[in-house]
Amino acid sequence: MAELVLKMSVSLDGYVAPADGSGDWIAAGGSADSLAWVVETVRKAGAHLMGATTYAAMAAYWPTAAGPFAEPMNEIPKVVFSDSLRTAGWGGTTIVGGGLAEAVTRLKQEHTGGYLLAHGGARLARALVATGLIDEYRLIVHPVVLGGGERLFEAPLTLTPSSTTAFSGGAVAHVFTAQR
Repeated sequence: MAELVLKMSVSLDGYVAPADGSGDWIAAGGSADSLAWVVETVRKAGAHLMGATTYAAMAAYWPTAAGPFAEPMNEIPKVVFSDSLRTAGWGGTTIVGGGLAEAVTRLKQEHTGGYLLAHGGARLARALVATGLIDEYRLIVHPVVLGGGERLFEAPLTLTPSSTTAFSGGAVAHVFTAQR
């Protein structure tokens, strides 16, 4: 059975998205070693899981992009959770509608070859947390304070620390496993 890994960027004050929806804050604390860590996380995924909003942004960018993320983003299968999206033009994309927990459970059972990697958007991430199906959390804390916005966690949750990696630019990756 495949594991579900959630990768998210988090501000020092605990937000995963600012109130204005901008994304430039995730560059804070960036460095070559943090980039390599994230690229490795993306490269080892067997499938990318995302919501329709994140999919639209990624599908508009990655098919013609270059750089270290381009190959794994374009070649690894994508699963988009949406009840409104009907077609997907980005190669290797499957659209899944209906109950999130049931769909993720089915994907975990059927998928072989790498973990299922959910990354971005805050709404899908919170919904995945609520299902209790996330096996591992990879949270990259950036040295920036957003002062408001969207949080990842809405209810208490106990996690087991697995590793912490401090990067040269100031960002820190915390990996946690879910307690079952």
